[in-house]
Amino acid sequence: MTSQLSATIIPVTPFQQNCTLLVCTETGKAAVIDPGGDIEQVLAVAKEQEAEIAQIFLTHGHIDHVGGTAVLGEHTGAPIEGPHIDDKFGIDGIEEQGERFGFASAASFTPSRWLDGGDTVHFGNVTLDVIHCPGHTPGHIVFYHAGMKLAQVGDVLFRGSIGRTDLPKGDHETLLRSIRERLWPLGGETTFIPGHGPTSTFTEERRSNPFVRD
Repeated sequence: MTSQLSATIIPVTPFQQNCTLLVCTETGKAAVIDPGGDIEQVLAVAKEQEAEIAQIFLTHGHIDHVGGTAVLGEHTGAPIEGPHIDDKFGIDGIEEQGERFGFASAASFTPSRWLDGGDTVHFGNVTLDVIHCPGHTPGHIVFYHAGMKLAQVGDVLFRGSIGRTDLPKGDHETLLRSIRERLWPLGGETTFIPGHGPTSTFTEERRSNPFVRD
């Protein structure tokens, strides 16, 4: 495994969402994936690691993943990339989501760049591939580092489970296709960081996950 990248999971908000700080160990530049809230905590971890937050990446538009985006962007000046434009409905409704779920500090924002499958994103000397994985939401994306075989999958896949599809514009069959056709080809040795809960590997999920096992 290359030492170019370090990953620190920072569970945030009452939803215990896995906000992740990715740091390019060669430059100290960092990206935050899914800053759902508790931004002071995220900034403290970055400071402790002497990392400069240069990018904000979003997997999808649900409040527990994007609720702190505007605050973090204002504090750091970092551009916001993602999700796919099909999640614009969620981003546009962020303040309403905040009121409904008790995220008082959630504020509206406009991504600097919408992402699509086949795109790449960058910070420091690190490049991540973007994979469009609809189902949990129509605009959900996954970030993948090929060198480390590391995927940040948001709410597509969990250890022993998969993302909900009973929320607006979710679709169960689409989610299953995304996992089988877009995640499994990355290789069984791939470790993934889910939006909630512990990490796992695709091999383990193909073996034991009751929703998508072989």
